[in-house]
Amino acid sequence: MQNFNPFDEKPIPVDRWFMDWNMMYPCPYNKETVNAYTKCRIILMNGTEFEAQWFSRNFSRHCDDNDLRRELALVRRSEQQQQKRISCLKPKNETILEHTIGYEQLAVDLTSVLAKQECDCNVKNALNFALLEDFDHLYRYSNLLDYEYGVCPERLVGGYTEIMPARPTISEHRYPKDSIFNHIRNCEATIQTKLNVNIITAAEQQTMNYYMNVAPLYDKSDLGRRLYQEIGMIEEEHVTQYESLKDVNATWLEDLLMHEYTECYLYYSCMQTECDPSIRRIWEQCLIQEIAHLHKAKDLLRKYENKDWMEVIPGGDFPEILTLRSNVEYVREIIRTTIGNTQKKEYVVPLLQLPPDDRFYWYQEVVNGDVCSVASHNVIVRRIEGRGCDYRYEIAPSPLRELRDRRCDNTQLARDPAATPASAQVCGTSLGGCSCAMNTECGPVTF
Repeated sequence: MQNFNPFDEKPIPVDRWFMDWNMMYPCPYNKETVNAYTKCRIILMNGTEFEAQWFSRNFSRHCDDNDLRRELALVRRSEQQQQKRISCLKPKNETILEHTIGYEQLAVDLTSVLAKQECDCNVKNALNFALLEDFDHLYRYSNLLDYEYGVCPERLVGGYTEIMPARPTISEHRYPKDSIFNHIRNCEATIQTKLNVNIITAAEQQTMNYYMNVAPLYDKSDLGRRLYQEIGMIEEEHVTQYESLKDVNATWLEDLLMHEYTECYLYYSCMQTECDPSIRRIWEQCLIQEIAHLHKAKDLLRKYENKDWMEVIPGGDFPEILTLRSNVEYVREIIRTTIGNTQKKEYVVPLLQLPPDDRFYWYQEVVNGDVCSVASHNVIVRRIEGRGCDYRYEIAPSPLRELRDRRCDNTQLARDPAATPASAQVCGTSLGGCSCAMNTECGPVTF
C-alpha cells in the first residue's frame, strides 16, 4: 500500500464541514450482528475525539491570545460534532455492561498491537504491564455479564480475544507515586512511538472517564457498581502511567499538531480496515475533516512559533496502519513471562525485588485489607457459587498453573511474593528485546 501523507492533501476550510442534526445522529450498529472490532474502533475514535477537544480546552485556558483562542474554538466545535456523531453509533438496546466488554477488548487488542510494534523499551514495558491488567478486567466484567444477564461474552468479543484471568485486579492497586514512567523525547522518538503514546493515552482516558460516570448508573446490583468503582481506580493508574510517557517539553502548538496528526492516522487506519460500509463512510468523512484540522494546526505553528511542521513530524508519511486483530498468543506469552511484575517509581520490576517494607504492601493493606470486600474478587466468587466454576473463553488452559483453578479465585498472585512466580521479565530480556537505544530502561532494576 502506498504511503499516505496527510500534509500532501488539499484541505477544505474547517467551517465547510459543520453538520446538521440529521448528519450528527447516524444509524446505530446492530448489536447482534456488528463485528467486535467495529465496536472497538467506535470506542477508540470516541475517546480520541474526547482527548482532542479536552486538550484544546486546556490549551485555551492557558492561552492569553484571543485570536488563537478563536482558532482553537473553531476546530474544537468541529471535533465536538464528530464526537457526538461517533458516540451515537452505539445502539439504545446495548447495556452498559455489554458496552464495557467492548472497552476492555479494545484495551487488550489495541495495547497488544501497539506493544508488538514498539521499539522503545520504556514505552513497551508500560504497554505490556497494563495489558495484563486490562486483560484481567475483561475476565471480571465477563463473569459479571454472564452471572447477572446470562449474556455470552464470547459472542461479544467475536471469538477474537480470550477471556481468562491474568494479573488479578486485586494485585493492581499500587501506591500512587509508583505510577510514573520516564517521558519520551520527541526529538529522539520515532513517529510510531509518538503515535503509540498519544493513542493509548486517549484510549485509556476514555475508559477511565466511562467508568467514572457509569458506576452510579449501573442499576443491576451493588456488586456491579462496586466493580466499576474498583476497576475505575485502576484505569486512573493507567492514565497516569501513559500520560507520563508524553514529551513534557513539547509546546502547546507542537502538541496540537501531534494530536491532529494522530487523529488523521487513526481515521485513515479505521477507513482502511472497517468492514461495515456505512461506518466506513463516516471514517472517510472524519478523515477529510481531520486533514483540515491538521493543516490549521500546521498554519498556527508557523504563525505563532515560526516553526515548520516537519520539525515536529519529519516527513509526515504514516507508518504501517493500525489494524485491530486477535493477539491470543502474544497475550499468553506476556502472561507467562511477566505476570509477577509490579511498578516501582519509573520501572517495571518483579514483585520479588521489592523489600518487605515497600509501600506497595502498605497500600495493599489499606485498600484491600479485607479481601471479602473487594468487588473484583467477589464477582468471581458469586459466579463460582452460582454455577460451580468461573466463566472463561480460552483456547487452552492458562499458561500459568496458578491461574488454572476455575473453582477458586487467586488473590495472592503478584501480591504475595510467596505465591508469585519468579520468572517475571521486562523488555530487552526473554521477550526478544527491542532496538531501543535507551538501555537504562531495559532489564530488571535492583533497588
